[in-house]
Amino acid sequence: MARAEITTPEVLSEESVVELKLRPQRLAEFIGQSKLKESLDIAIQAALGRREPLDHALFHGPAGLGKTTLAELIARELGVNIHTTSGPALEKPGDLVGTLTNLRPGDILFIDEIHRLRPIIEEFLYPAMEDFKIDIRLSDGPHAQTVAMTIERFTLVGATTRFGLLTAPMRARFGLTMRLDFYPADDLVEIVRRTSRVLGVELHDDGADEIARRSRGTPRIANRLLRRVRDYAQVRAGGVITKPVAGDALAMLDVDDLGLDDMDNRIVKAIIEKFDGGPVGVQSLAAALGEDPDTIEEVYEPFLVQNGLLHRTPRGRMATASAYRHFGYQPPRQTAQGELL
Repeated sequence: MARAEITTPEVLSEESVVELKLRPQRLAEFIGQSKLKESLDIAIQAALGRREPLDHALFHGPAGLGKTTLAELIARELGVNIHTTSGPALEKPGDLVGTLTNLRPGDILFIDEIHRLRPIIEEFLYPAMEDFKIDIRLSDGPHAQTVAMTIERFTLVGATTRFGLLTAPMRARFGLTMRLDFYPADDLVEIVRRTSRVLGVELHDDGADEIARRSRGTPRIANRLLRRVRDYAQVRAGGVITKPVAGDALAMLDVDDLGLDDMDNRIVKAIIEKFDGGPVGVQSLAAALGEDPDTIEEVYEPFLVQNGLLHRTPRGRMATASAYRHFGYQPPRQTAQGELL
């Protein structure tokens, strides 16, 4: 379980306070996603110049890349309040009435995992997003009355790891739709260095490079690995993180040179050994691994596909020739030729 915690992009409860300290306080301090950051900065400056609320914004992409952080930075740049909730927490329209009626002009309502909103909540949000009005039901039954109430102009910011699960009407109501991609190693090195300064850790450049290279392109994982390597260095290396120290610590945590952890290895090896390299459906793969299919699709597959170790095909998942070579297998001739072509 320890290995899963180290590389999962989900925030662990015991680390939430530390995560808050590591987040940048201004948009200019946000590292990476340069095109997105530039577009967002222009939209914010234009909204400030017109003294209007920012258009509704939707951030999508894998977990741990900074969607929540960007929502908080928007609020700081605009000088407004942010009210945070999540899709699964909203069960009925009444759960949003209090929040929406208490919003001040320009405030931000941030909904994480917005793709998990119930249809009745989506229908309730449409007039709020477009006309800044909500319908409040005064009673139930055949003689129920509904009163339209005007609310302040606000900005809805949504975040999702499953962009395709959002309904078309909901997607169409966002003026800004931005995708966050995995971070290159250079950006992760900067993030690791900044985190080390916040934590007061002595980190050499080669140690930062080693941690960044194995962080799966995800800042949240980079910060988490740094904390685990810091613990190792404190106990066995005098508190100084060099490349050999980082390498030994990450090897002990079963994080290899590509950043693959135990579950990544199990997924790829299962496709190669149990399903002859694929194709195999995600349900069959999940059954063979004893893992949830959604977890495989959302947490592990994006990184494996991004690094050329896994193919998603209409017939199922297939291991690539690179995956065979990485794990010391001889790739089938057809797979190797397919990659060359």
